[in-house]
Amino acid sequence: MTQTNNKPATVILVNSDGMGRADETLQHKLITTYFKLLDDSNTLPAAICFYTDGVKLTTIGSPVLEVLRALEAKGVHLVICSTCLNHFGLEDQVEVGVVGGMTDIIEAQWRADKVITL
Repeated sequence: MTQTNNKPATVILVNSDGMGRADETLQHKLITTYFKLLDDSNTLPAAICFYTDGVKLTTIGSPVLEVLRALEAKGVHLVICSTCLNHFGLEDQVEVGVVGGMTDIIEAQWRADKVITL
């Protein structure tokens, strides 16, 4: 999974509905800034995997849908945990990415040169 630009393939794991441990407004502001800066950079991850509360960022009403669409358009593979979506009753509200299982998340991790958990 090494990227074609000779930079190591990175996978980002997102397991919360935002970034950090703060009130929802601050968490959403931080994750929005993070993804926007990532989108503006020349170094994109190979994949971003969403699980537990992180799946909420890929559904209707998420504050980061626009930037996630932009990242996906640039070739970033977005994987959303189907078990988590089902747990929260969100399986019909996904707006971006590919719904997959834990096997898909594990595969992305194994193929990565580096894994970052937010």
